[in-house]
Amino acid sequence: MPSLVALRCFEAAARLESFSRAADELHLTHGAISRAVRSVEEELGAQLFERRNRRVFLNAAGRLLFDGVHAGLGQMARAAEAVRQQAAGRPLLLSCEPTLLMRWLIPRWGDFQARYPQHTVHLVAGGGAVEWGRGIDLAIRRNDFDCGRNVQMQPLCAERMGPVCHPDRLAHFFALQSDGGLALHGDATLLHSKTRPKAWEDWWKNRPNQPPTQIQQAQAAGDLVLEHFYLSLQAAAAGLGVAMGPQLLVQDDIAAGRLVAPMGFVPDGSHYCLLAVQSWGAGSVQQLLADWIAQQMKS
Repeated sequence: MPSLVALRCFEAAARLESFSRAADELHLTHGAISRAVRSVEEELGAQLFERRNRRVFLNAAGRLLFDGVHAGLGQMARAAEAVRQQAAGRPLLLSCEPTLLMRWLIPRWGDFQARYPQHTVHLVAGGGAVEWGRGIDLAIRRNDFDCGRNVQMQPLCAERMGPVCHPDRLAHFFALQSDGGLALHGDATLLHSKTRPKAWEDWWKNRPNQPPTQIQQAQAAGDLVLEHFYLSLQAAAAGLGVAMGPQLLVQDDIAAGRLVAPMGFVPDGSHYCLLAVQSWGAGSVQQLLADWIAQQMKS
């Protein structure tokens, strides 16, 4: 069998379809990757890549080898990580989008701790691509970006969006229609955030029967733009305007009477997902946490 080092170089080059990117990932030179791949091809007596326009593509033999090597390296990585965690006894690290962490997960976290006091899980805020090299074991994200080929994704729940405001400001921002429904006043102050700038536009696209005159699709002069999404929800609760609120993140405020959602919620096409680069077994703390999160999101 070819050396493990050479196979690791081949796997990275095949997965990334680039010798240069494989070199960057493994902290080697382009020449070292090329020599390693050539040694594997010589050892097996078969070409593994097609080289076109300065790029490399797996051929049939390369795909056959990649499937086995990729699975084998993944299994070795999981075993090594399991031994490392067992030896270190370190707690599980869960990364969560900041607004979800603040407004949904932390208020419910006591339930998880009460159910599983024997397990220690640390929570950290993070959004977008996950930096797995920093010790993160699991992450909760919306699937609105490329998570990567090696990341396992378990869907949790669909994102549902709708306008929300303070109950006392309902008549100021919304008007009763002839059909008994509500619509935004044309001069209603909309609250936007820089972290989800297209939230209003996406909501509009998912309400095809809504007349164009009843919604501002883009930021207007009187609207308020805030730095983070959770600030727009806080501003809505303070009566400053109407925010685009995810049902998951505003349900507690609605139940407490701090916000109302007069037009309900509609799916925006995205989902919250639990991400990981290492698989886990039944009964593990990862599985307990995954099951608990899924149950909480459905309740």
